[in-house]
Amino acid sequence: MSRLIPGNQKHLTLDDRLYIERALNEGLSFKDISKFLCKDPTTISKEVRLHRIQNNWNRGSFNNPYNFCVHRFRCKKTNACDKIILCDTLCRSCHKCNTVCSRFEKEACRRLDKAPYVCNGCRKKRNLCSIPTKYDYNAHAAQRTYEQLRSDSRAGVNRTRSQMHGIDAIVTPLIQQGQSPYIILTNHPELDMSVKTLYNYIDQGYLLTRNIDLKRKARFKPRKCHKTQISNREIFQGRSYLDFLALDLPSSAFAEMDTVLSAKGSLKCILTMYFPDTQLFLAHLMNRCTPGAVRLVFEQLQRSLGGTYEFISVFPVLLTDRGKEFGDPDCLEIAPDGMQRTSIYYCDPMRSNQKGGIENIHTMLRMILPKGTVFESLTGWEIRKIVNHINSAPRANLNGKTPYELGLKKYGPDILRALQLKPIPPDDVTLSPKLLKK
Repeated sequence: MSRLIPGNQKHLTLDDRLYIERALNEGLSFKDISKFLCKDPTTISKEVRLHRIQNNWNRGSFNNPYNFCVHRFRCKKTNACDKIILCDTLCRSCHKCNTVCSRFEKEACRRLDKAPYVCNGCRKKRNLCSIPTKYDYNAHAAQRTYEQLRSDSRAGVNRTRSQMHGIDAIVTPLIQQGQSPYIILTNHPELDMSVKTLYNYIDQGYLLTRNIDLKRKARFKPRKCHKTQISNREIFQGRSYLDFLALDLPSSAFAEMDTVLSAKGSLKCILTMYFPDTQLFLAHLMNRCTPGAVRLVFEQLQRSLGGTYEFISVFPVLLTDRGKEFGDPDCLEIAPDGMQRTSIYYCDPMRSNQKGGIENIHTMLRMILPKGTVFESLTGWEIRKIVNHINSAPRANLNGKTPYELGLKKYGPDILRALQLKPIPPDDVTLSPKLLKK
């Protein structure tokens, strides 16, 4: 068995194709390209021949046609079209020459019939080349063709027509009897599919039954597509919720973080933090919901607390969701002086219960800022006012104490003063929109 070259079992990427294009322009052979990319030379050859683009040049004009015959320079033939009136003009200068001459032999380029199969790297200038059909390799065009082919190959149903008829013969009558897809698949394991797959078959019209025949699906609205999630999955390596659980931290050793968005009409948002052991709540107004705005809040907190070590003592570990505003963890974890000031971990997708404390405290925030509120006119002073009233409300699970009292006992007055927290008298605590009208 021959030894496998590292990486030769993977698809070519855009960077690989860009290198192939540059190497072809420099005149490198397929063997040299394959050594650099750790691929087989036949892979490079197939890639170039499959994705080369045909360009037709030198079409000429009616009065000045291009002649593509190999004999055009020495040919003295006249009247090849057999006109009744003899023509003294040489046929090689006529636009009909290539179509009517019996001795026509189209000129071809050996470069296109064997490696590299394209005009990339050819020393002959295009405007001096008489070959009518040229081929070029373009990395971006090749990548688009590859992605379209990959998408098309995965479309449709991976079953034969007879198999789909057999599935429909079982599913459709049972759906008409009022059974759900889960009941059908439980009683018919021979169908060998998941419940989600059967729902997809019905939704996409591969079966005779339709969504309207299902008991509950027709009553549900289509789910909204969340486009605010982090697209770069590499940052979750070592920062997933399982990695967070592996730390086995007590509730006093981490804080939860999230954002509250404004209604349409403002780009402002509120960055919130929550300490599970004391239920202390922090909030900061941001003009944009971006990683840069979150970083500015972190640096402001670090300056207020007095330095990196003080920041670590208050925020050693942060657990948050996968919103795009938290998509640059390295920038948030590393202080301007180069020291690591915190560690960030991410919950699983669509699992807000993994940080249920901060989601629960948001209900108190929404008592003052109901959904539909536009944050455009909000100020930092009003946010601090809201935070102080929330932290001054007693909690039953804290034995009637307030988060501010427990936070004062844990961190001391200096830290709370740096966080701009202060107590509110019990009878003055307001948890309604009236708070911002006073």
